[in-house]
Amino acid sequence: MARIAVVEDEATLRADLVEYLSACGHDVVGCGDGVQLEETLDQRGIDIIILDVNLPGEGGFSIAGRLRSHSDVGIIMLTARGLNVDRVVGLEVGADVYLVKPVELRELEAQVRTLARRLRAPAVAPSVPGDAAHSPGDAAGHGATAATTEWIYDQLTWTLISPDGKAVKLTGNERVFVALLVSRPGEPVSRDEIFRALGKRGWDPADRSVDSMVRRLRAKGEEAFGQPLPIESVHSIGYAFAAPVGLR
Repeated sequence: MARIAVVEDEATLRADLVEYLSACGHDVVGCGDGVQLEETLDQRGIDIIILDVNLPGEGGFSIAGRLRSHSDVGIIMLTARGLNVDRVVGLEVGADVYLVKPVELRELEAQVRTLARRLRAPAVAPSVPGDAAHSPGDAAGHGATAATTEWIYDQLTWTLISPDGKAVKLTGNERVFVALLVSRPGEPVSRDEIFRALGKRGWDPADRSVDSMVRRLRAKGEEAFGQPLPIESVHSIGYAFAAPVGLR
């Protein structure tokens, strides 16, 4: 079960979503705009926000960006705006999922369950047992040493974990970017491939959104890990993850 706030100004649709998700076992409250959402967040815990884009007053993109700046709450954007550029903006400002109306209620609830599982999953790397160094045989000792020098990317929780076990959760666009890099560690990934993975038509030299995202990601990583992220610019090509990394 997840605690959900449905932020939708169309009263009939809001009531339908609240009724359906409640029938699925979730604890759901409806909000007509960003002001009501803030009042709800002040009064109760919320795990996931289902957020319309076109709202009276503050729009959904602005609300998502503001929330993501200080909160790890799950954000599902549900909107009639289906253009790629809108989807990219939604993920860039911090949405975890972007769905286009009309959406099947079963699909929405499936996305809620998937996101709820990801939010509940532990965001730390498993610790190396304290007696690992005393395991018989050099191979076991070497294996333990290797585990402590490797970064981990958790595909379920969208979490990047440093060799010393510190972790940072990624936004939607950061997840796409990091997943692409760690799938080929040490190998440069072209800007064109990165742009296409992010839903763009291809690399546009005038589009600095990826560079801006990387700067924010590096700053977030520096704050969380106390060390630079091993994401390096490769001149005239793109970016590379310049460290050993494992997937889980």
